[in-house]
Amino acid sequence: MTINVGDRIPSATLMTMGDEGPLAVQTDAFFAGKTTALFAVPGAFTPTCSARHLPGFRDRAGELRDKGIDQIACLSVNDAFVMGAWAADQDIDGEVTMLADGNGDFTKALGLEMDASKFGMGGRSKRYSMIIKDGVVTSLNVEEGGEFRVSSAEFLLEQL
Repeated sequence: MTINVGDRIPSATLMTMGDEGPLAVQTDAFFAGKTTALFAVPGAFTPTCSARHLPGFRDRAGELRDKGIDQIACLSVNDAFVMGAWAADQDIDGEVTMLADGNGDFTKALGLEMDASKFGMGGRSKRYSMIIKDGVVTSLNVEEGGEFRVSSAEFLLEQL
């Protein structure tokens, strides 16, 4: 079952890359008391994700914060090392928290997984964006097929 507007984000452990290595991030604590723009991509370093999706949120971080977003997070079914390398490659510099869902457990709990086996990528996340206020989804935008429109930073800005 897919998460819906009004639902609470499931409890899960994600990972992020710290200065000393991978760090656990508990979703309950991460989303508590904050308004978060969360977006997910099928894979780090993939064409649309690297050319448009992540850069859009990086480049519009100030606009999102001006409209009430406390934190921006990018989620992918990749490991923390890949997400850390991708952040460095994209010059994220702390504008976006890179969250690794290595086994896809959080993605499955959201009901937003997809099978990318035909591309040799296995289980991945659908491309989406959402706004989460104090752990509750207030806006959800899931892309259909290979589209990139409703999960963009620009589209999310229009919803704020």
